[in-house]
Amino acid sequence: MKRLFDITVSFLGLMLTVLFLIPICVLIWLQDFHSPFYIAPRVGKDGKIFKMVKLRSMIIDADKTGVDSTSSQDKRITPIGRFVRAYKLDEIPQLWNVLKGEMSFVGPRPNVKREVDLYTEIESNLLTVQPGITDISSIVFSDLNDILKNSQDPNLDYNQLVRPWKSRLSLVYVENQSFWLDIRLIFLTAVALVSRPLALEGVNKILLELDVDKELCQIASRQTELYAFPPPGASDIVRSRG
Repeated sequence: MKRLFDITVSFLGLMLTVLFLIPICVLIWLQDFHSPFYIAPRVGKDGKIFKMVKLRSMIIDADKTGVDSTSSQDKRITPIGRFVRAYKLDEIPQLWNVLKGEMSFVGPRPNVKREVDLYTEIESNLLTVQPGITDISSIVFSDLNDILKNSQDPNLDYNQLVRPWKSRLSLVYVENQSFWLDIRLIFLTAVALVSRPLALEGVNKILLELDVDKELCQIASRQTELYAFPPPGASDIVRSRG
């Protein structure tokens, strides 16, 4: 059922958005006369590397700086890139990855190999399912750029403040995945584009139904400040990217 849904909806989505994406691609190309697409190597199910397609929102060779976590003030983001990021338009080409079977609509967000290499044994369970365009953690941390806005070390802050909770929320999905849960998360992802607080309420309702611990529910509500915490399966807070 899940794969049939992915194939059908991704195909229709590509057909419906292709004409809309053409002028966006032209604008991206005109700013520096380079490809409007960013082909990003990511780690998929069972640790297999695949090429994730996105609309390019950064300068050429931005990924060679070694900074994988992006803040809203990142100087590598282009003017048109800020627009496509604000409305999540850069994610639309991933429908191609869904159609090919490399991704699903719902699943843990695919990560770069440098970050996956840091996974604990428990976090490696995130690689037992197909990565997705959205999941519980994607909705909760859709403001990742703002979280890292004034960060002096985005990679370290990501691993201390975001990764511990993001991984736990993604593991909640892996352990409770179902077609009905997928539909609810796709709906809440759409809601988040209009009202993030309403989407977070929906996420917390799901977490309560799944009897998730109170600390994680509180973090998912995003009504309190994020604080450093060990990744799932670890006893210590990450002190360095290495």
